[in-house]
Amino acid sequence: MGRPVRLVAPHRRPTTLSGCRDQGTCRDRSLHARRRPDVIDIHCHLDLYPKPASVIAEAARRGAYILAVTTTPKAYEGNLRFVGDARRIRVAAGLHPELVKERYKEVDLLVETMKRTRYVGEIGLDGSPEHRDSLPVQKEVLAKILEGCRSQGDKIVSLHSRMAASPVLDAIESAGDIGKPVLHWFSGAETELARAVDLGCWFSIGPAMLTSRRGRRLASMMPKDRVCLETDGPFGKLGDQPLMPWDAVRALPAVAEIWGTTEDRAADQIAENFRSLLAR
Repeated sequence: MGRPVRLVAPHRRPTTLSGCRDQGTCRDRSLHARRRPDVIDIHCHLDLYPKPASVIAEAARRGAYILAVTTTPKAYEGNLRFVGDARRIRVAAGLHPELVKERYKEVDLLVETMKRTRYVGEIGLDGSPEHRDSLPVQKEVLAKILEGCRSQGDKIVSLHSRMAASPVLDAIESAGDIGKPVLHWFSGAETELARAVDLGCWFSIGPAMLTSRRGRRLASMMPKDRVCLETDGPFGKLGDQPLMPWDAVRALPAVAEIWGTTEDRAADQIAENFRSLLAR
């Protein structure tokens, strides 16, 4: 991008409405005045939309904060070109576990590429039936990536853990201080979630995850101050429609219900979490 890849989080917003002479009236009105929440999506695949340039332009128009994850280290360069000078979009360097069987030799390139960015992802393990046979090499690759995160320091790491939550957590624990691990669309067991919390993991959840009862149950067990929003677009969908980065806010009604609060307060908490995630 030609500049440091530090994503600047949204500023705190005033809790009262501007232009009110009577602050008591302002406070009363602020309880009912809905505002547009910050658009924050910390896990989407910008380059895999049919028209990524159009998506980036619309995201910029909406002032969206986006972390664009990649599936190969070579895709990192392509994403940088797509994103250009969009101020609120950052690109992560990744190697998706579903591709590791064919592209495991690119791990050294990924670790080298990681030196150029604070953001790493999508990485992890996939234990689903179609990828289970490659788990041994996936684990080797993940260990090498996490060691790179530890040695380089101060990384924000977006992790895939489908049907492999325990070995992902084993790898995080073995690697030591890798920065801030963020479990994307976590779908493991409740005991595994509790272990992830104890390890200091963060979580990114989205509208698609929260359509299921199990997804909501898992979300309810996550620490409120370690939850951010994602879409996983274009793979994340509502119905048959791929989620766009600005659709992350569509998770807020469910999040508010799970947390027993208003949508505005849920949005405030999510924005505060985002600032905390980016803090060094």
